[in-house]
Amino acid sequence: MEKTSDLFVKALENEGVKYIFGIPGEETLDLLNSLKNSPIQLILTRHEQAAGFMAATYGRLTGEPGVCLATLGPGATNLVTAAAFAQLGAMPMIMITGQKPITKSKQGRFQIVNVVEMMQPLTKLSRQVVHEHTVTAVVREAFRLAMEERPGAVHIELPEDIAREYSDAELYQKRSYRLPVADSDAILEAVHRMHSAKSPLILLGAGANRRRTCDVITGLIEKTGIPFFTTQLGKGVVDERSPLCLGTAALSSDDCVHMAIDRSDLIINIGHDIVEKPPFFMRRDGFDVISINFLAANVDEVYFPQLEIAGDIARNVAEISRSVKPQAHWDFAFMLDVKKKLDASIEEGAHDNSFPLVLPRLVSMVRGVMPSSGIVSLDNGMYKIWFARNYQAHEPNTVLLDNSLAAMGAGLPAAMAAKILYPARKVLAVCGDGGFMMNSQEIETAVRLRLSLVVLIINDRAYGMIKWKQLEMGFEDFGLDFGNPDFVAYARSYGAQGHRVERTDDLGPLIEGCFEAGGVHVIDVPVDYSRNYELLSRCVFK
Repeated sequence: MEKTSDLFVKALENEGVKYIFGIPGEETLDLLNSLKNSPIQLILTRHEQAAGFMAATYGRLTGEPGVCLATLGPGATNLVTAAAFAQLGAMPMIMITGQKPITKSKQGRFQIVNVVEMMQPLTKLSRQVVHEHTVTAVVREAFRLAMEERPGAVHIELPEDIAREYSDAELYQKRSYRLPVADSDAILEAVHRMHSAKSPLILLGAGANRRRTCDVITGLIEKTGIPFFTTQLGKGVVDERSPLCLGTAALSSDDCVHMAIDRSDLIINIGHDIVEKPPFFMRRDGFDVISINFLAANVDEVYFPQLEIAGDIARNVAEISRSVKPQAHWDFAFMLDVKKKLDASIEEGAHDNSFPLVLPRLVSMVRGVMPSSGIVSLDNGMYKIWFARNYQAHEPNTVLLDNSLAAMGAGLPAAMAAKILYPARKVLAVCGDGGFMMNSQEIETAVRLRLSLVVLIINDRAYGMIKWKQLEMGFEDFGLDFGNPDFVAYARSYGAQGHRVERTDDLGPLIEGCFEAGGVHVIDVPVDYSRNYELLSRCVFK
């Protein structure tokens, strides 16, 4: 017989858990004590939301569920945004929360909310451990479900009286499984449609961004010579330095990539997820769409594919690649002309030396100093569009952005998770001043963990993205400006290094110097958002 909290921790070890991010509470003290002698490392954060963002990012980067911990009541409610972040973003994550005793109560309803019910709309499963003998089964099912396509968030509530009971429950063996391959008729129909098309395009979405898919998709593109473009969550699946890469659908319409889409008669859509903004708008009398995904497509008013290839994406793409052949009648001249225009547009903004910085120049400088394996973690703001559009990703998961929930405050915690997971790689967080301040307290966590991390703060003293939308929609400038602390002094108060950019040309060398020095560095970068409308107007295809 073993204490249930000890069994719970052993079940987590059995799943390969290396880290738990979070904040323990009174109701999780038994579990905390059980972790004391475990190889699992507790990463103590300063806010539960940040812990959830870190766990979700761990899941995104590894394909294995990240784990976060909170107590009952306010601790659990602080995980709600992170739950939605993981669920919409298809990131495998396990949330563990405590609860008062369920067999008897001495405190009435103090701090008690129905967390299990609260989490149900935001997770694949939300479940309370009601008996000590079921604890290992609950953990195994939680991990299985979190990883199963489509991945997402799972919540387990462990009441404190159940945690201190004793049980002889046995661990369950961790098992893997393989998704099926589509039937041969569907594969042959996909090949036939590709051969019959005049100007096919390949779209890479969120579901294509899995470890096993990248090589086979690259092989398909290289074999056929079909140009490709990506959604924001599909960035990096194939090296974007490829001459066949038409860029990322970062703007809603009128950018170069959308003009290429309009000239295509067939979109081979690999891994599209409708949680993202539509990368194109289907027309019932327009191009055909082949959907290659793990599951059948969720049809809505802008997405209704004509052919579906459901099952294991990597194996299905490999089957198609074996049979498809380049066709003499394929015509990509217009698409490749679009590629030239996009490259020229990006290059034009890359040399704007005005100060405060404009975003195209900032993106160009960051790309110039980051190695191919370097990871850029983006919070949410106007700069995210510029990075999605102008920053070429050379490797998978080297541009971490959220184009599903699009939550502010995730950029810094996501960067920290990436650095914990890949200590030898350069990691840069890019945060707006609004988003940074939503989880800025985690600078202390990064310093305490002795991470080497660089944080760029895009400083315009306003909620710049909404301000741009306000202008674009014809409203008067109102209600979106704020003040900021002295970010240099603020960073130093946590034991980090603080810097302020005072000339545009200084940014690149400063980032490089921060990486060389090691430790946590916060760089205050003044930016000029007033020119966004002018700069984006140049992106319209002419």
